[in-house]
Amino acid sequence: MSKTFDANERPLVDVRHLKQYFNINISPLRSKPLKAVDDVSFAIRRGETLGLVGESGCGKTTVGRSILHLYQPTDGEVEFAGKLIQSKTDVNELRKKATMVFQDPYSSLNPRMTVSDIIGEPLDIHKMYRSKAERQERILELMDRVGLNSEHASRYAHEFSGGQRQRIGIARALALRPDFIVCDEPVSALDVSIQAQVINMFVELQEQMGLTYLFIAHDILVVRHISDRIAVMYLGKMVELADAAVIYDQPLHPYTRSLMSAVPQPDPKIARANRRIALSGDIPSPLNAPSGCPFRTRCPHAAPCCAESMPEFREVEPGHFVACHRVNEL
Repeated sequence: MSKTFDANERPLVDVRHLKQYFNINISPLRSKPLKAVDDVSFAIRRGETLGLVGESGCGKTTVGRSILHLYQPTDGEVEFAGKLIQSKTDVNELRKKATMVFQDPYSSLNPRMTVSDIIGEPLDIHKMYRSKAERQERILELMDRVGLNSEHASRYAHEFSGGQRQRIGIARALALRPDFIVCDEPVSALDVSIQAQVINMFVELQEQMGLTYLFIAHDILVVRHISDRIAVMYLGKMVELADAAVIYDQPLHPYTRSLMSAVPQPDPKIARANRRIALSGDIPSPLNAPSGCPFRTRCPHAAPCCAESMPEFREVEPGHFVACHRVNEL
């Protein structure tokens, strides 16, 4: 996707040194912090889609939830539209302008509520209408925007397919006319044929409403299709961030290279020439993360320095950030 952004414009979302630790009881008298997100920083420009990828358990969803303060961050700062989110009032104001589409369209909708009440719930919470007629008009407008018929309003979630349920979730997310949406693997639970429809709808909604997305997924092809830039996470750390085309064609971090080598190629000649970079070993537990670089236990280029300190997440080329001690050698 090709968009132009003003380099001097303040980002809509600015995340600085975000940490999210959960205390895990490892014995009746002892607990240990699980570092789900450990010192992550990035910014998202207004109207941009930042794709966030990585293996299951790397902390992608926790990043999204911590930005919206569904989890109270352990440390770090989240700035939205130039305002630092600190107090409960700040969080309430944030949730009028920033919302989330959840991964599972089956469990994220209340089975006891009609479609009309599910979509209208944010309007009720924030008292965003003057009359019942205005509320109903807004609900029907949202349903039409996501491709649902008005006669669906009185039905319940269990009467719909997975794709239709996700559309209900998206309509709910749009209810307050937000500026920013965290999309938490919104198509991973859907059939492939439905995935394309939902992804294209996200693109159209962005164009029509000027939305900004943090798009979390593990499918690289889906992320590349919708994202302007892509960030790669591993074991709670950000390891690479660059334009989508650069990440896809010229990845610098060994972990990103391995991810990209696993992407299926439709052209048989390219597929045969493509060398798969297989990683050895399993992902370490976040409770017992390796010292230094978290990827070093699986990295084919690991050196003694990788065990001694965590590499700095730095800009190695304009707009291209990498956390790797040996990036200049590779």
